[in-house]
Amino acid sequence: MAIPHWLLMSALFLLALMAQILAQEPGCSVSNNNPSVPENKCPYVVATTQVQPGFTLTIDPKYPDGQFFTIEGSELRLTKCVDYEPEFVLFGYFFSEGLFFMQEDTVLLLYLICKDTAGQSESLEILVTILNENDNCPVFPQPSITRDVPEATEVDTAIVAREEVTATDADLDIIYYELNTTVQNTDGYFAIRGVNNPEIYLQKALDYDKFHSTTLLLYARDRPVNSSEHTNTATATITITIKQSDTRAPWFLPCTQLHNDTSVCISSPYSGRVNISEISRDPLLLEPGPIYAVDPDYTISDRIVYSIVGGNTNEVFSVDADTGNLTMNKIVTSPGSFLLQVMATQVSNVRKYSVATVEIKVINKSNFPPYFEKGVYNGTVFVGLPQRSFVYQAGDPSTPLVITAMDQDFPDKVNPNIEYYLKNSTDFIATRDGLILTNKVLESPGTVTIQAVGKDVLSLQEASTIIVVEVILATAVAPSDKMYSAQDMAILGGTLAALLLIALVFLGVMVWKSSRWYSTSFKHLVKKKFSKEISEGHQNKYYQEDEQPGVSPKQRETSETSSVPAETPVPEQPALALHFSSAQETESLPKGSIASTVIFDQEEEEKEEEAGQEKEVKSILKTERHVADDGYKAVWFKTDVDPEAGERVEVIEDNAADDVNDDDDSDQDLQKNEEEEEGSDTDSHHQGLGVSFSSESSSPPAAEVTVYMSHTGAGTEDT
Repeated sequence: MAIPHWLLMSALFLLALMAQILAQEPGCSVSNNNPSVPENKCPYVVATTQVQPGFTLTIDPKYPDGQFFTIEGSELRLTKCVDYEPEFVLFGYFFSEGLFFMQEDTVLLLYLICKDTAGQSESLEILVTILNENDNCPVFPQPSITRDVPEATEVDTAIVAREEVTATDADLDIIYYELNTTVQNTDGYFAIRGVNNPEIYLQKALDYDKFHSTTLLLYARDRPVNSSEHTNTATATITITIKQSDTRAPWFLPCTQLHNDTSVCISSPYSGRVNISEISRDPLLLEPGPIYAVDPDYTISDRIVYSIVGGNTNEVFSVDADTGNLTMNKIVTSPGSFLLQVMATQVSNVRKYSVATVEIKVINKSNFPPYFEKGVYNGTVFVGLPQRSFVYQAGDPSTPLVITAMDQDFPDKVNPNIEYYLKNSTDFIATRDGLILTNKVLESPGTVTIQAVGKDVLSLQEASTIIVVEVILATAVAPSDKMYSAQDMAILGGTLAALLLIALVFLGVMVWKSSRWYSTSFKHLVKKKFSKEISEGHQNKYYQEDEQPGVSPKQRETSETSSVPAETPVPEQPALALHFSSAQETESLPKGSIASTVIFDQEEEEKEEEAGQEKEVKSILKTERHVADDGYKAVWFKTDVDPEAGERVEVIEDNAADDVNDDDDSDQDLQKNEEEEEGSDTDSHHQGLGVSFSSESSSPPAAEVTVYMSHTGAGTEDT
């Protein structure tokens, strides 16, 4: 089927027209159809416009958001500030820190009308987004909160609920909380559950005595504490008032707090006195004061009642339930003491109670109070003396100052129950005996007036006097008058005791060494003496002359010399009756000496037996001679010789000097003699032997004593 010509021509015309229209540029345009504008910021250029010649661009007034904008030249401007928060058009959600938050965006919608000269127009849609800025502070529902918290509130109890202190933020920011206190020493008692949970709870037990109230500041921030971004903060004030609870038992007064802790107070026992066989109708006087207890929870101040719960033997005493006054019901007839237990109880809570001890002593009645014989005591003390130095009597710096209170209740007026103390001075103290001592180092001279009190600790009676102490410079006293304190004397005594101990130890060591030296020297001397006498034959020439008066000394010497080869005697160790201290000392002597000593001991035992038979004992200290008695020899001191004895007495001259020279022999001679003694025959002791002792001291002896013992068979009993 053929297409009509006119229809084909019409289609071609329309296509050419449409191509022409499409090839033309738009009459109006904008740089950004979806711009963003910060909130509350104006004027602000939202976008730029382009308008072709022959076209006009206007804001469509039919849309209300167009009132916020104007077209100035080629700029589309926001002329009115827009707040993000009031207008909510679009909504979104995001997840942060485990919670879902709603994101609300504010937008403005306007239309621009582009019109040409032919009257044709078109609309341009522009969507302006208002950006949210952090320009709002968090807001608490109650910026000021007050709470009363009982003292007995348990730890971890919520004080302010979370709903009451949760802040809101129009910027929809996350809120961070922080709690501080404004009252000193109240930190740590209250806290919040978490940085995003503002619930306030009790973290530590309360103590009403430590503080009665505190003020807390709760901060809400839209940024973390350490954030570098701009942060908006809100503050809520929480006032906490502590209400005292009934938590403590009564306190007996007076009492002492321990370590500045006001929750604990320790009271001292009460004490009083009563007289034997007397009854007092008045309340008893007690120390340190009357029985009195209080409720330490003083804002409650519960009433206290008193009762005696122990120690009231025979119901002698009673206590007033309301006042605590202690009175007597009957007399006491014998001395002694009562130890009462008094209980104080709160009326509203019997479980809150305390018990105090009251000691009542039964004493003899005191008819006279103590008194001082002197109204004023004068003393002196030096500047710079150490603590506890004596105060001396004025005018007598060698006698310590002593105050003495007298009591006529005692025969000698001396009351042993009186104690002394000073009232108005801390520089001095008084001892129990009345001595006055310094209580510190006095640095400057002057005059100190002190009131001294003497108190009878049993009857509680007192007497007082005045002490005037002159504090003087030490240079004002001569060196010979210098006084020493008790401390100085103690140091001196300790030093002397140490020196005495050292001297005793030294003396003991010297005595011990001297005893050993003396024992060794004595044995050495005996050995030397024995050796020398053996080498000389131990011949008593004077005795032989007396036995043979008709023979001349020369003939006697010749006879003795000629008899030596025939008899060939071996020298014998003398028998000396020495008692050695040990077997070792005995073994140190030569064998011949040991044998002689044994024989000599046997002879001594025989003599003791004969003495038991009452045999006559002959004295050797005689001036007459008995020639008929063989072996008899009389010995006496030179000073006792009878001048009329004549030739009957032979005087032996002193030979001490010879003995001294003989003692100086060398140890070599002594060793040789000991070897000769060991080789001698033990049977040669039957020969005559003698022992001679002579003093080796510097002063010569008055006389030499010679003992001669003759052993001839069995005839050796007479000496």
